[in-house]
Amino acid sequence: MTRLAPPDRTDVLAMLATFAERSPGAVQDTLGSLELTWLIAEFEQRFDIELELSDERFETIRTVDDATEVLRAAVLAAGPAGSGPAHSEAAGRKASGSGATGPGATAEAPPAGAARP
Repeated sequence: MTRLAPPDRTDVLAMLATFAERSPGAVQDTLGSLELTWLIAEFEQRFDIELELSDERFETIRTVDDATEVLRAAVLAAGPAGSGPAHSEAAGRKASGSGATGPGATAEAPPAGAARP
């Protein structure tokens, strides 16, 4: 199974537009905490990647561009579905019965301004 392509700004705007049922053009560039929390949940469901953001990192995401950077980095860090250490570790826990609850990768988002791979 191939993972979806990393989201770009247009994709993030489209996801945000479904929050409060509006057009992508009506999405404000500045994100509120509720809107950001909703976006992260939507992203995790759509991409099957669990974001692990510290409170400090969450606080740095204030704009659509900030969110796009974090979400793109998470998809790139996770790699193709079924590969990479995060997915393999989760699959290993599931196979051993140690409490993994489903497929997917866990990705720690890099700090804002960090170089992309």
